[in-house]
Amino acid sequence: MYIVVSIAILITMVLALVRALLGPSVYDRVLAVNVFGTKTVLLLAVIAFLYGRPDFLDLALAYALINMVGILAVLEFFQNRSRFSESSDSD
Repeated sequence: MYIVVSIAILITMVLALVRALLGPSVYDRVLAVNVFGTKTVLLLAVIAFLYGRPDFLDLALAYALINMVGILAVLEFFQNRSRFSESSDSD
């Protein structure tokens, strides 16, 4: 049963990676990277359960925090970049 869950998570990770590479806009790509990171956390949690290694859950939580901060930083970068380009176009 947990092997099937792992395979399903891997399939959704591949689909998110395809969306990240082929996304029509920057925000679609950022969302796909966020989904990929979330699925990585879920996969780490399933692997922790399968192998009986609760220390993997600490790694999953740390990765989730890094993923959240990283996505927020990337979105802030793109938001500021669009503001900067708008102000330089009006000059």
